[in-house]
Amino acid sequence: MSDTDGKSSVPNGGSDDPEPGEGRGEADTSAAPETQPSPESANLSSAPEGSQGGQDRPMADSEQKQELGEEEDTDSMDGSGLYSLTEEGERESEGGGRGKDESRRSARKRTRPSGGATHHSSSSDDDDDEEDEEEDDVEEEDEQAMEAWLGADLRDLSRPSWCAVPSLRAREIGRDSHQFARRVCGARGLVQRLELQGRLERHTGCVNTLHFNPSGTRLASGSDDLRVVIWDWARRKAELEFDSGHKSNVFQAKFLPHSGDSTLAMCARDGQIRVAELSATQRCKNTKRVAQHKGAAHKLALEPDSPCSFLSAGEDAVVFGIDLRLDRPANKLVVVKEGEKKVGLYTIFVNPANTHQFAVGGRDQYVRIYDQRKINEHDNNGVLKKFCPSHLVSSESKTNITCLVYSHDGTELLASYNDEDIYLFDSSHSDGADFRRRYKGHRNNATVKGVNFYGPCSEFVVSGSDCGHIYLWDKNSARVVQFMEGDRGGVVNCLEPHPHLPGLATSGLDHDVKLWAPTAENPTTLKALKEVMKKNKRERDEDSVRHGDQYDTQLLWFLMRHMRNRRPQRARRGEGGEGDTDESWSSPDSSDEEDGGPDHVQCMSS
Repeated sequence: MSDTDGKSSVPNGGSDDPEPGEGRGEADTSAAPETQPSPESANLSSAPEGSQGGQDRPMADSEQKQELGEEEDTDSMDGSGLYSLTEEGERESEGGGRGKDESRRSARKRTRPSGGATHHSSSSDDDDDEEDEEEDDVEEEDEQAMEAWLGADLRDLSRPSWCAVPSLRAREIGRDSHQFARRVCGARGLVQRLELQGRLERHTGCVNTLHFNPSGTRLASGSDDLRVVIWDWARRKAELEFDSGHKSNVFQAKFLPHSGDSTLAMCARDGQIRVAELSATQRCKNTKRVAQHKGAAHKLALEPDSPCSFLSAGEDAVVFGIDLRLDRPANKLVVVKEGEKKVGLYTIFVNPANTHQFAVGGRDQYVRIYDQRKINEHDNNGVLKKFCPSHLVSSESKTNITCLVYSHDGTELLASYNDEDIYLFDSSHSDGADFRRRYKGHRNNATVKGVNFYGPCSEFVVSGSDCGHIYLWDKNSARVVQFMEGDRGGVVNCLEPHPHLPGLATSGLDHDVKLWAPTAENPTTLKALKEVMKKNKRERDEDSVRHGDQYDTQLLWFLMRHMRNRRPQRARRGEGGEGDTDESWSSPDSSDEEDGGPDHVQCMSS
């Protein structure tokens, strides 16, 4: 399946790599190494720094030593260059597999009767040989299909255009100094050097949300333990910890912009939208409930320049506009529907270039864009335009959108699909336009997985995976440039790039927050990437065959949630109807007048 013909626009200071089809050809593998590589290193080799006429050649050991020893202070920060999987490693791996098959066939032949063979035994031997050949053909076809699926995603990338030493020299003499930080943060050489710097440990449950304040000095985290922590992440110190006021898993906590870091908006599985007021003396004054969804509320969308207004989306298909200046802050903007059927929502994001527009995604395959000034539910259910990968429009598989985000300038829209791939859309395209890029190799099945852009000009795409790894793709070429083990618990859900520095914070099923920075001495080797990608693909294909079982699992989650929600109601009736202890604003749009409907099924999130 291929992308559409539209080309991605690269903003100033954008990605270092050319568009697909404009880059270098494949590396020349005709020159074989003199010694046999070890099994571990057979699958990895360093790509050359550059070559004439687009032809790459392996660099001899002596040349590498000379480069590292004599010219260490020149040009590129990329050291030994970029790394990719070589064809020799693939051939060795395939050869090893064929050898095992031959051994198994030989063993089977040795166990057959050798003396006094009858016509019947000879016929049986022929049948076994035919079965073996058929098995070999099937395995070979599967391997070819897997290689075709991987396509060009693991081929060598061209040499990065940003070089550390020339860039530093230019800054020292005042040339393009205002562009230095932007180019550094968006440089592939630094992305390939990301490594774990430390952990922030305070929560006693899975960490579901991370958000830096606008200046990047503080980091907010929320967890299944119902608590929110404000971190001085540089000193690895918790400055403030408070009870969120929610009754179930905290899904998001965000600093409102231009509020002096004094206002924090939160949402959770209990459907409440709450606002915490923080004091300058590092304490939480109180939390207030400002809206109530009928189902879980997974995401909030901030307006970039507003300290008092934001949006929320819930599994009840409702989008609330919340303005803290009003007596009744919550205003129901739209109920998202496909035809007459409500579509539960998992994600929402405001266009940073046009704050009247917002995009939502949830329990179907469509990215929907709305304009707050033009919502008319009697005209196309109020939708301005919809996007969907063409092969998923009529697909019978029950694909969901777990997360979507706009790029830094609002021109592109990134959507991550449940047990499918990540797709990039042009937000300016007309209704029904197909995707422009596709990013694959990860696994998004076990939880509501996040996705994000990385870099000041959205040069990269970053996502977690059920395999516990963090993937970073080059946005324009869709090739994996970084691959890191991010979670011992096995799932990485949340990825939050720093607003001004080359680094990011991540979290998942582990109870800590992990901080990453580009301090590694050498670029990544992408070790074991190909095998992990293949494993994720096989598991996804196997689960798609058994997709009928998915409904039973989701039905179980729905029943568990229904029983859990009934217990607090009985408890409140027994206590004389006491509600929340802290102040809340009531609103007719926040009440439970909206029925969840038959499509209201709790998402399997952490």
